[in-house]
Formats: sequence, C-alpha cells, structure tokens
Amino acid sequence: MTTNATHLTHHLYPTIIAGGMGSRLWPRSRKSSPKQFLDLMGNGRSMLQEAYDRMTPLVPADHIYVITNREYVDMVRAQLPDVPAENIVGEPAARGSAAAIGLGAIHLLNRDPDAVMAVLTADHLIRRPDVLRDALVGGADLAQSGELITLGIRPTYPETGYGYIEMGDALGQFNGMEARRVRRFREKPDLATAQAFLEAGNFVWNSGMFVWRADVIMAQFQRFMPELHAALTGLQPALNGPDAAAAFDAFWMPLQGNVTIDYGVMEKADRVAVFPVDLGWHDIGSWAALLEVLPKDADGNVAHARHLHHDSSNVLVFSKDRLIATIGLEDMIVVDTGDVVLVMPADRAQDVKKIIQALQKRGLNEYLE
Repeated sequence: MTTNATHLTHHLYPTIIAGGMGSRLWPRSRKSSPKQFLDLMGNGRSMLQEAYDRMTPLVPADHIYVITNREYVDMVRAQLPDVPAENIVGEPAARGSAAAIGLGAIHLLNRDPDAVMAVLTADHLIRRPDVLRDALVGGADLAQSGELITLGIRPTYPETGYGYIEMGDALGQFNGMEARRVRRFREKPDLATAQAFLEAGNFVWNSGMFVWRADVIMAQFQRFMPELHAALTGLQPALNGPDAAAAFDAFWMPLQGNVTIDYGVMEKADRVAVFPVDLGWHDIGSWAALLEVLPKDADGNVAHARHLHHDSSNVLVFSKDRLIATIGLEDMIVVDTGDVVLVMPADRAQDVKKIIQALQKRGLNEYLE
C-alpha cells in the first residue's frame, strides 16, 4: 500500500449493513438465523464473516462497523470477536437503508470528524476482494472533495433484477480506478431495456455499496431527508451512553417508512460519482443465485448434502442430515431443513416469498422463526 493509500485508510471505516431476514433463502434463512449469519458457500465462514475478511487487509478490526437489528447484536459479536462491541450497532426497529446508514454515520462522526464511510453489505459474493479494496481507497480519495461515490458492477448479461446506473463523463483516476459522473439511476428494467443498457456500454449494475465522508452524507440528509437528519442529530449525543435507550425511543421509533438511500438521497443529490468495477460480484438473494455461483460436480449439480442421483443435472440439494435421492431432475432446487422441505424449479426461486406470505396468512409463523 502506498503512503497516500495508507493516509486515506487512516480515516476509512468500512460499515457493513447486516440487518434483514433474507426471506428468499427460506427455509434456511429465518428470523432466528438470517442468511448473513449462514455459511452458504460451504467454506466454513458466514456471509458476514466473509464481508469482514475482505476488509481486514485494508483497515484494523476496530475500524470496521456493523449495523444490524438489535436482536442480532449478540450473533454478530460471536461471529466477529475482533470487532469492538461498541462498533456493533443494533437498530431497535428497521427504518430502511437510509436510516441505517445515518445511524452508522453519527457513530463514526462521534469518533472521527474526518471519517470516510464505506457502506458494504453482508450478502454479496465478491470473488475479487482486492479490486474492492482498491476501489474503496480510490473512493476515499475522491470523497475528500465532497462527492458521493457508488460502486457500479460492469454488467455481463441483461439482468432484470437489479437497478442500473447510467454513467456520464469521466472524472479521472483515483488509486488506479476510473471514476465517472452519475447521469441518473434507473429502476429494474424489463428484458428489452436491460439489453439496450448492455449494448449502450455506459450502464452498470447498482451494487448498493457506497463511499462518502460521514459529514457529507449527513449534510445530504439535512437537505433531502430533514426528519431523518433531525432524529439522527437528536440521537448523536446519547449514543453509547446511559440515555441511549430513551433517545432511541424519542428520536428513532417515530421515524416513518422504510426509505432506501437510493430514493432518499442518491437519486436527488448533485455530486454523485460511480466507479465501474469488475469484482466477480454476485448478489446472493435467492436459491437460484446460489445454484449459479456454487461449484458444481461433474453432472452440474450443487450438493450440500448426501445426494444420490440418477440422470439429474443442474440441481441444488441442501440437507443437514438426510440422504436426498433424485431421479431425472433438471434445473431444480431441493432444500431440507429438518422441519421443512422446499422443492421448486430454479426459475421459480423468486416465488419463495409467496410461500412466506401463505405461512403468515395461516398463522404458521413457527416455520419462519
């Protein structure tokens, strides 16, 4: 690492957002053990631990923060014992990604008025973590001038499940990484639009990862989300003190809605930049995503189970202790958790949420806990 890069990381604080239930990976991911705490890759590390591992070559453990639900704080502490307890922040109630990021920002500002915040997620697979680290150092450099930086993933096919970022003029090189002006954010497209984006060449996938100075994002909240800004500034003096619980009751709980950072700030802000990067990035949002990215055997199957099969291919099988036998299956997902067996074609993986809705409607919440 160069001297300049070392200087930039001195004020860099990777902040991992690790709330949420990961309901599309039900029945493995549940309220008591969401996907970010599971070893989905079969390598002995959870998604959260992998997000942490990507940052430890860049910054010391005490620079890493985790924003999660209050009920998961103990789980985070158990999985990341080297992260100081005060760096693990539990929201008493979910209020959307903008609020979660704001909560991280006021913790950082209490510690370091020059803090640069790198917002990361706990449910992405990144096969090129060195490129991510280079981009964060470059982002920390560009962030000094007051820019809001997002990381855009160079698209490899016309995906309709991600938002896109339209890129404008080049802004220069930062730590060897190209930066571009963001022209605008685009919603998840239909297939024809996604194909057009891909062919245009100046569109990237919106990864949900960001870099900015903590004081700059707070100024953006003041401008675009004044109620959130007021709540955060009310909370800030009480953090980690004896009055913290009362302050959360007074300022956090009344916040309305689950506003995303994209909708709340990024789509409206003036100075937004993007680093187009190839991280070997995959959003592990569904069983189909896992089938796509996990190593396959000679027959194209992913088996995290004892699996006997005859004439089956491109099948993902998960079971803790049962033998799963399949015959003539193609492009299927079979998940056994002991109390639930889920069977579906891989291209219907998004419909898991329909089962969750049906369980809730019938009062079968024990299968969601």
